[in-house]
Amino acid sequence: MREIISMKPEYLLPSLELVEQVFTDHENAEEGRTVRSLVEEIRSKEYYLPELELLMLEDGVPVGYVMFSRFHIEGRYTDRLLLLSPAAVRTDLQRQHISRDLIEYGFEKARAMGFTAAMVEGNPANYHSRGFETSAPHGIVAGEKIHLPHVDCLMVKELVPGGLDGIQGTVDYSCYDTLS
Repeated sequence: MREIISMKPEYLLPSLELVEQVFTDHENAEEGRTVRSLVEEIRSKEYYLPELELLMLEDGVPVGYVMFSRFHIEGRYTDRLLLLSPAAVRTDLQRQHISRDLIEYGFEKARAMGFTAAMVEGNPANYHSRGFETSAPHGIVAGEKIHLPHVDCLMVKELVPGGLDGIQGTVDYSCYDTLS
């Protein structure tokens, strides 16, 4: 049986292992270690929201993972804007809507907490179906140290109507040593 839960202490290490393994399988061991380090770093910062670090469990074992954390653009919007990163599903269970279910659950929880928008960097094909769209037309652009394969890879989504109103600026990840 599958269930979605917010992070609990007993899943802190298993979730890191899942994230590292998935990114190692899809990219390489270095990427796996980097994404694991990013999760550890987010957990240590004021942006961390344990209630939005979500797991899909199957018979008590983590098979899917997403993390939403507060995010700022030029030092603003942390009360409204979330970063979705990372998302990981056990390799042998992909294409079973696990990430979709986790992300949609996260959107609902985020709305209830008062957040109005979410941002993600990734393959547009993976996120357009969740309602994300290119951020640049909204006035949210990648900073010079962010090397996107294409401008469409930085995306935003309104969690509520008008949720992006007034949110604009240049995105940088300098608040995270792992990404600098």
